[in-house]
Amino acid sequence: MPDTPGRTPRRLVFSDVDETLLGGKSLFDFLEFYFAGRYGADGARHAAGTRRRIAALVAAGSPREVGNRAYYEAWRGERLDAVTDWGARWFAGRSGTPGFYVPAVRAALREHRNAGDHVVLVSGSLPAVVDPVAADVGARHVLCTRPEVRDGVLTGAVVGEPCIGEGKRRAVRGLTEDYPHISLSDCYGYGDHASDLPMLTEVGHPVVVGGSPDLLAEIPDALVLPGGGPV
Repeated sequence: MPDTPGRTPRRLVFSDVDETLLGGKSLFDFLEFYFAGRYGADGARHAAGTRRRIAALVAAGSPREVGNRAYYEAWRGERLDAVTDWGARWFAGRSGTPGFYVPAVRAALREHRNAGDHVVLVSGSLPAVVDPVAADVGARHVLCTRPEVRDGVLTGAVVGEPCIGEGKRRAVRGLTEDYPHISLSDCYGYGDHASDLPMLTEVGHPVVVGGSPDLLAEIPDALVLPGGGPV
C-alpha cells in the first residue's frame, strides 16, 4: 500500500543520494551545469577550479566535511532563487537520462514506500538538487547540507554542520525524535561510502550500495545492492 499523508509509518528508511540513489555525483554535476550555463567559459573555469581545490583537500587527508564546506564557498554571491530555478532545470534535463538513478536502490525505496515506510534522503548536496529528487521518489523528508542565505543571496557558508559523516548520524537522530514510536533498530539505511558509516551504524538494517570494502569491513552483515556508474 503506498504511503498516504497522515499515515503513521512503521519505520524510517534513510538513503544517501550521490552514488547511492543517483548514479553520479550531483554536487559536481550541478556545479558545472549551473556555472557554465549561467556564465559560460568563466563559469566553467570557476567550477573546474572548485573541483581541483576540493580534490587537493581530499588528497591532503582532509575530512569530507572540509571539502563539503569548500564546495559551498564556491556559491558565494549567487541568488537563492536562481540556484533553485537552475536546480529544477538540472533535474528536468538529467533525470530522464540512462544511469541517473541506481535501479536497485530506486526500486527498493519504492518497495519501502509501498509498505508504508517513510523515505528520508540524507545528503551533503544542496536543496536545489535534492528537493526535486525527493519529490520524484516520494521521499517524506530531506536532511542535507543547507547553504546560508542573507537577503536572498548565498553567503558561501553553511547553516549548522555539513550533512556528511557524523553530521549524518546527528541528522538521523534528530529526525527520529519526531517519531518516538519508531526504533532505529527497525529502520533501514542505504549508503555507498565510508562517510555514510555513521548513518548506517545507527540503523538495524544497513544496506551497502556497490559493495564498498571499507563499509563491509565495518558492517559485514549488511545487505549489499549493486551500484551504478557515473552519469
